[in-house]
Amino acid sequence: MQKIKILVVDDEERMRKLIRDFLRVKGYEVTEACDGEEAVDIFFADNDISLILLDVMMPKMNGWEVVKTIRKVSNVPIIMLTARGEEQDELQGFSLGVDEYISKPFSPKILTARVEAILRRAHVGDMDVIVCGGVELDRAAHIVRANGEPVDLSFKEFELLDYFISNKNLALNRENILNNVWNFDYFGDSRTVDTHVKKLRAKLGACGNQIKTIWGMGYKFEA
Repeated sequence: MQKIKILVVDDEERMRKLIRDFLRVKGYEVTEACDGEEAVDIFFADNDISLILLDVMMPKMNGWEVVKTIRKVSNVPIIMLTARGEEQDELQGFSLGVDEYISKPFSPKILTARVEAILRRAHVGDMDVIVCGGVELDRAAHIVRANGEPVDLSFKEFELLDYFISNKNLALNRENILNNVWNFDYFGDSRTVDTHVKKLRAKLGACGNQIKTIWGMGYKFEA
């Protein structure tokens, strides 16, 4: 079986080695880049990269620019690794299409657990195609259509929509959405959910009206 390939991008060699060693123990193949430009070159040259671990502050091209470049052509899961733990930085990352955000210093065991969780969700073997109202969601192919038209969603937006549809007609509070879509140990706030819902509604067009706001609580997806 071909190993799952992960691209680790960080200008600190010691950090890359730490992450590489833990991931290889788990059976992953690891490719490394020491700056943003090298990361972009490697990604576009290699079609087998399943996930990117990406630092923010790097020479030549920072992490934000890397995300912008890759998101133009791919929804590959991206986990940001950064010493900057400011809330605004996290919101910026999610608005660009980042799937997870881990601040340094972090536990390598927690990092590998996050990697495993996000890859499980990205490669789920469920072949079900769910149709709800005008929205069609294909878990296996990771495809969404709204009124028959394809919709380009980030990995996290896809997960959020999947969670909404799986719990259609139920009022979901923001805490439950965070726990189920961003994992129970994510320490963000409700604005992360609101930001993603706003983008998801816009991308779904007229079908975005199926995501109803429950004031003071959260959201509900109505068929």
